[in-house]
Amino acid sequence: MKENFFQVRDLTKIYKMGEVEVHALRGVNLELYAGELVVLLGPSGSGKSTLLNIMGGLDTATHGFVSYRGKDLTKATEKELTEYRRFNVGFVFQFYNLISSLTARENVAVVTEIAVNPMHPEDALALVELTCRLDHFPSQLSGGEQQRVAIARAISKNPAVLLCDEPTGALDSKTGIVVLEALERINHELGTATVIITHNVDIAGMADRVIHLSNGRIAEVTANRVKKSASELQW
Repeated sequence: MKENFFQVRDLTKIYKMGEVEVHALRGVNLELYAGELVVLLGPSGSGKSTLLNIMGGLDTATHGFVSYRGKDLTKATEKELTEYRRFNVGFVFQFYNLISSLTARENVAVVTEIAVNPMHPEDALALVELTCRLDHFPSQLSGGEQQRVAIARAISKNPAVLLCDEPTGALDSKTGIVVLEALERINHELGTATVIITHNVDIAGMADRVIHLSNGRIAEVTANRVKKSASELQW
C-alpha cells in the first residue's frame, strides 16, 4: 500500500475582484500517493493551476482541508508553508525562469546551496540528459533544454513531490515529448510523486491516474490500466 501524500477535502477557492466573486475551485476531493504520476486535465479556467498552487503551498484555500503526510497545510503559518515548499516540493512551470547570467550548472546550484539533502547539480542535469550542456547559458540552449534545466533545478533538492504546470505548453510536440521523457525518468528512478497539469488530452496516456477538472470541480477520475511511455505519445 503506497503512502498517502495528499488528502484534499471539500477544497474551495474564491477570488474576489471588486464586488465580483470568482469560484476557482468548488468542493474538490482527491488523494495523491507516493510515487504516483497524475495528470490534471482540463481546459483553461477549470481550476487546475489553483489546485496545484494550493497543494504546493503557493496559495491558500478559502474553505476546505489539504494535508501533506498528515500535516494540515490549511492551518500552516507563512513560515511553515515556506519550509514546506523549500524541503518537500519541486515546481516546474510553463516558462523556465532561468537566471540568464548563470550557466545550467549554476542555475541548478542556486537551489542545491539552500537544500538540506541535495543532489550534485551535475547529477540532476544528468537525469535530464544535459551533461553536455553544464556550462552553457540559457541563451545558448533550446527551449526544451531550458525546460530540462528547470526540471533539474526542481529535482535537485530531492523533493518528495514534483508539481508541473503546463511544462510542455511553450514547446512543439517533439521537444515536449523529450521533456515528458525526463519527467517520466525522474518519476521512475527517484520515486517522486509527480503531478502534471495540461489541457493536452494526449499526455494523459502516460499517467497512472487522470483527474479531469471542469468549472472548478472534478468531473471524472480515470486510471490507465496500461500506461504509454512518453516516447509513444503523439499530438
